[in-house]
Amino acid sequence: MDNMKANVILYAKGLACPMPIVKTKKTMSGLEAGQILEVQATDKGSKADIKAWSESTGHHYLGTLEDGEVLKHYIRKSSGDESIERKHPNSINNGELEKKLEVSENITVLDVRETAEYAFNHIPNSNSIPLGELEQRLDELDKEKEIFVVCRTGNRSDLAAQKLAKNGFTKVINVVPGMSQWTGKTTTLNQ
Repeated sequence: MDNMKANVILYAKGLACPMPIVKTKKTMSGLEAGQILEVQATDKGSKADIKAWSESTGHHYLGTLEDGEVLKHYIRKSSGDESIERKHPNSINNGELEKKLEVSENITVLDVRETAEYAFNHIPNSNSIPLGELEQRLDELDKEKEIFVVCRTGNRSDLAAQKLAKNGFTKVINVVPGMSQWTGKTTTLNQ
């Protein structure tokens, strides 16, 4: 598998979310349909992020190879209008969610960041299901309840909201801009 051929190699080593996706989007826009992009990243969350982003934009996620600490993601650019990025239609801002949480504790908040991100800072009583595990853990969520999906910046939560909607969840709301600008109550695992 060391002979994987890519038309372009993007170095995103040492960058944290959302930068690998931001750089991937920019680089992908310069490729021609059918070309292969290799994204080299060290952020463990990039595996789920790149796969989900590729699927949401219509590009073909080929897979990821691990080379020591480096994750090598391979994406094939789709043709033309297949690659229009979709957005989940229902969203609220941080302040609106904060007000809902003040009124009711019976709100489902789904945090799709990586476990380590969640451990250091999260909304009290939120559920932690990293984006990469979401499809395998759908049965942990109640389709009848409103689900407010949060991540660091609103990108992964948008992808998660789309995935939930595709799986029959009808009351899904993306929270933007997410934990990077959250001013409400938070807790950590060691509190």
